[in-house]
Amino acid sequence: MDARDRLVERLRVLLAEEPVTREISMFGGRAFMVNEKLAVCAMKQGELLIRVAADEQEALLAQPGAAQAEMGSGREMGAGWIIVDATAIDTDDRLEPWLERALTHNRAATGRE
Repeated sequence: MDARDRLVERLRVLLAEEPVTREISMFGGRAFMVNEKLAVCAMKQGELLIRVAADEQEALLAQPGAAQAEMGSGREMGAGWIIVDATAIDTDDRLEPWLERALTHNRAATGRE
């Protein structure tokens, strides 16, 4: 099992209580759609791509392991897209806060707060 598959398994457990979820292949990883909007994506090397509120981005980028997400080399994704290094989410205690940030944004964006 590779790093992405291990992260996918962890995310499945953590998202089990969410009422409307599905998985799709996206961005070369395994994306988790919650309420039909992307919340997080497990990437090839075990990194986590998350979607958050744009006004939270600067504060979140200051966290260890966080970086502006890119779609290909040098092509930044817009505000609110963050990639979190696998080493920064190596335990569920470290993964859960990132997932909760993404779910908070997802709920606000879908009107399911």
